[in-house]
Amino acid sequence: MELKLERVAQRVGAEAYLYPLDLALVPLAVTVLLGATQAGKTSLMRVMAGLDAPSEGRVLADGVDVTGKPVRERNVAMVYQQFINYPSMTVAANIASPLRLRGEKGIDARVRELAAKLHIEPFLERLPAELSGGQQQRVALARALAKDAPLMLLDEPLVNLDYKLREELRDELSQLFAAGRSTVVYATTEPTEALLLGGHTAVLDAGELLQYGPTAEVFHRPRSIRVARAFSDPPMNLVPATAAADGVALRDGLTLRLPLPPAAETLRSVAAAVASSLAEPSPDAVALTVGIRAGALRVRPRDGDIALAGVVELAEISGSDTFVHVDSRIGPLVAQLTGVHTFTLGEPVTLHLDPRHAYVFDAAGALLLGPN
Repeated sequence: MELKLERVAQRVGAEAYLYPLDLALVPLAVTVLLGATQAGKTSLMRVMAGLDAPSEGRVLADGVDVTGKPVRERNVAMVYQQFINYPSMTVAANIASPLRLRGEKGIDARVRELAAKLHIEPFLERLPAELSGGQQQRVALARALAKDAPLMLLDEPLVNLDYKLREELRDELSQLFAAGRSTVVYATTEPTEALLLGGHTAVLDAGELLQYGPTAEVFHRPRSIRVARAFSDPPMNLVPATAAADGVALRDGLTLRLPLPPAAETLRSVAAAVASSLAEPSPDAVALTVGIRAGALRVRPRDGDIALAGVVELAEISGSDTFVHVDSRIGPLVAQLTGVHTFTLGEPVTLHLDPRHAYVFDAAGALLLGPN
C-alpha cells in the first residue's frame, strides 16, 4: 500500500496532538515511528488506521482519499502494547479468525505455518489465558499476519515483554516483515529498536515530524539537535562551542579542526574578525553546539584524537557495555565503552575523541557538519 498523509494535524479541544505534517510511507517497507512518550506516535497511527479522523489534512491510500473512512471499512491489521486476543477461543481459532472471515481455503495449514514462524505450535489448542505474556503477543502477531492486510500497524508491541523476549521477537519480526507483502508501521521509543528493524524512520517530538528517511541516514545525519536527541541512547553529549577561524573552539582552549561547510562561511568570517579584533559580535552570532555520541568516546587514544581529561562521577555496566559518566574539561560527558571496565568514583580519567566523529549544530540547533 502507498499511504500518504497531506498536512495532517490532530487537535483535541485546545490541545495539539499532531502539528500539520506531510508523510509518504515507502510501500512494502518498514517505517519506524521513533519518539519519546507523548511524541505523537499513537495519535499518528490512529489517523493512519482510521480509528480517528484528523482535525485537518487528508489521508490517501493508493491514491484514494480515505480520510473519513472508518477502520472497519479499511483492510488494516493492528497490534497493540497489550495482548489483545479472543479469550474464549483457542490459539488456533484466534489465528484462523481473519482467514475464516475472508472465506479462505487451507486454513489449518496456514495457521500451522504462522504458528511455526512464531514458535507457538505447541500451544494451538490452549486458551490465551494459559499462555505467558510473550506467547500471547506472538498469538496477536500471528493473527495480524494472517489478515495479510496491505497496511500493518504495530504500536510498541514489545514494550510489555522482558528483555530476552523483546530481543527474540524483534529478530523474528525483522525476518517476517522482510518476507511479507505489507507496508509496516512500527512505533517505538527505543533508538536501538529502530536501528535493528532498519527500513525507514520517522522521528517525532511533541507532535512534530522532524525527519523521515532511511534509518541509517537519519541516525548518521540527524537534521537537528532534536532529532539527534531522539535517536541517541544513551543521549548524545551536547557541549557548547564557538566558531573559530580554524574550526570549532571548545572550552579550556581545545579546538576541533573541522572544515565547516560553505553554509557556515558567515561564521568563519565573524570568527576571523574576532580573532583580528576588527569586530565584537553578539555571542549568539558564533554560538555552536558540538554533539558527541557516547560510543565515539574511548579510553585508549588513536592517531588524531583529542584528549578530554576529567574525573569519574559514575560507572555502570549494562550487558556487555560500560557507561562512564565523566566531569570533563569541556563539560559532563557519558562514554559507552565496549566490554567490562572498572573505575573508581572520583578517579582521573582521560577520554579520547576523533574530531571527525563529532557533530556540529548551529545556534538554531540545525546540523552544520556530521561525521565523515
